[in-house]
Amino acid sequence: MPKKQITKPLTKKEIIKLKAKVSTQNFKREMKKAMNTAIVAAFGFVIALVWKDVITEWVSTITGASPVHGKIIEAILVTIIAVIGIIIVTRIFSEKK
Repeated sequence: MPKKQITKPLTKKEIIKLKAKVSTQNFKREMKKAMNTAIVAAFGFVIALVWKDVITEWVSTITGASPVHGKIIEAILVTIIAVIGIIIVTRIFSEKK
């Protein structure tokens, strides 16, 4: 028969230490989530700013002649770079299961 392990109750100091450890882990997890959200929002903001210029120039083109090709290519490239950045940041800050 296996021996029965006798465990002593945790002291008040040990309980406080465990609570502090759990609290620290929760804080780290929430901090990662907040950082991830902020960085993804920043990339989204960059995308929005670039496309704003493209749309503004496109509207100008409809009403007159304006060079839009360069801005469209720029917007597409910035979008691709930002999406790649979002994917990388999301993987870095995602919770490991």
